Amino acid sequence: MRRFAVISALLLLCIALPAKLEARGTKRYLNKESTVDMRKMNHVFLGWVDLDPDEWVLRRHDGSLFTSSTPFSKAEWSDAIISLNSLFQRSCQSQYLTGRTITAAKDRADENATGNDLYIKFSDVRIDYDNYQLILSIHFIDPKTNAEIASIPMRPYYGDARGISECLKAALDEVGIKLQVEVTGEPPERK
Repeated sequence: MRRFAVISALLLLCIALPAKLEARGTKRYLNKESTVDMRKMNHVFLGWVDLDPDEWVLRRHDGSLFTSSTPFSKAEWSDAIISLNSLFQRSCQSQYLTGRTITAAKDRADENATGNDLYIKFSDVRIDYDNYQLILSIHFIDPKTNAEIASIPMRPYYGDARGISECLKAALDEVGIKLQVEVTGEPPERK
């Protein structure tokens, strides 16, 4: 009986979560959109997700978005940006782009993709605080020629409403899934 209850709860969760995302008008991008085959590009330079350090002032007093009602300082927001990029880079290496050698940008100015097969660059990065979304464009660049071989247009990636840090972590997970689909050609495995 207990096993039935657990299975039923998981089934309801699987049904409710996509419905919740659709209700917010947020689409998940689980299909390969680019025509370039990137499966054999094993050395990847992952660019910086450039959240503007000066943006801290826009929402620093909005307690509904932060985990506490105390405002972020500019230094704390800068530290959060570094931490989010670091977590995202590790997730790409261990979960989304496994089997590839990932070299990650060290900061917003680092674009040295020399010696790699692929440079993944992010642009037009901004946060939609009203809808808890990270909005960005993804560019796939051949570092040898510095030519863009594919791009994903600017679009929102849904986070959640548990605070800005958790929102951005969840949105970056969605970006990681999109990178996995585009680079490997494989949709994410169902868990």
